[in-house]
Amino acid sequence: MLLADRGYDADWIRELAMKKGAWANIQPKSNRSDPICFSPYLYRARNQVERFFNRIKQCRRVATRDDKLAANYLAFVQLASIRLWLRVNESTS
Repeated sequence: MLLADRGYDADWIRELAMKKGAWANIQPKSNRSDPICFSPYLYRARNQVERFFNRIKQCRRVATRDDKLAANYLAFVQLASIRLWLRVNESTS
């Protein structure tokens, strides 16, 4: 599933997502002539994804991408994600 804002409402983006096997849930622009299937319920998940990326970018190493190898960068993104998950679960118990 591809979640994007109105700035990405273009037919070629929707077609590319379809070719890749994904469904594009993009809020249509107000000047679009033909109606497009859009789920506001699923669109709310986009906010959670964006907040997650903002939180892991609080780690300077993730924000600046100092690692030369993609595997090392991915490992540190995973560590930052685990750290966030532990913080959330620690405060709820």
